[in-house]
Amino acid sequence: MSNESNGTADAALLGRLKEKAAWVWRETLKIHGVAPETRVASSLSPVEILTTLYYGGVLRFDPRNPQWEGRDRFIASKGHGCVSIYPILADVGFIAREELGGVCKAGSRLGGIPDMNIPGIETTNGSLGHGLGVACGMALALKQKRSDAFVYVIVGDGELSEGSVWEAVMFAGQQGLNNLVLIADFNGIAMLDYCRNIIGLDPLDRKLREFQWDAVTVDGHDIAAVHQALTNCRRAGTTRPQAIVARTVKGRGVPQLENNSLCHVKSLNPEQIAAAIANQP
Repeated sequence: MSNESNGTADAALLGRLKEKAAWVWRETLKIHGVAPETRVASSLSPVEILTTLYYGGVLRFDPRNPQWEGRDRFIASKGHGCVSIYPILADVGFIAREELGGVCKAGSRLGGIPDMNIPGIETTNGSLGHGLGVACGMALALKQKRSDAFVYVIVGDGELSEGSVWEAVMFAGQQGLNNLVLIADFNGIAMLDYCRNIIGLDPLDRKLREFQWDAVTVDGHDIAAVHQALTNCRRAGTTRPQAIVARTVKGRGVPQLENNSLCHVKSLNPEQIAAAIANQP
């Protein structure tokens, strides 16, 4: 069972988180080598976020009892961009490590989008824009049960163009869902173009505050900043839902993907994967 953090991370914890994040980054590329249909660029941008949630004493979970009532709920609303959660689930004990070699293969429960057949996965989110609404329902139910569990949901900035997301934003603010944490993987690129050319959302944190949320913006690849923001959410003592706008780089660390407006739909060949791993930043 994970332990809750009691404050600012010390140097040893930050060092472990950085090592884990580097490992998750490599494993994500290896999974893409097994399953080229996975959205690798989208799955590289939230690596530090997912690593901090699972290894930084943020999420409460028990791999031996995935449906433990006291667990925190984590919803990967940008499901296509969370393939990087697979090595984490294997490492902490939800699934067997051997399963990582069968992603998207016949008979495997690990597909291009994580779903509820996988222990540790709360929802299936192939259709974008619904994860935050589901998270609102969970958060409201937990409050009514007087549970101290939190609900964390990660969305992409392209996904934030969906009207259903903003309906959920308004509902959460109105209901004062202070056990709800929204994490926006703000990498600036949607499926076929830069977000600024489709629907620009800056300044997102200010927009969320207008809808009765507490919101901060951080560097989504800075482990210390991400850890501090996530732990502050639990200790904030606010009556509002909370949001972290994590500025990230889509396809981070892979030259063929970084800052490419079409990286969302690009696949890497084995040579490119091997070169990226060999030159890991």
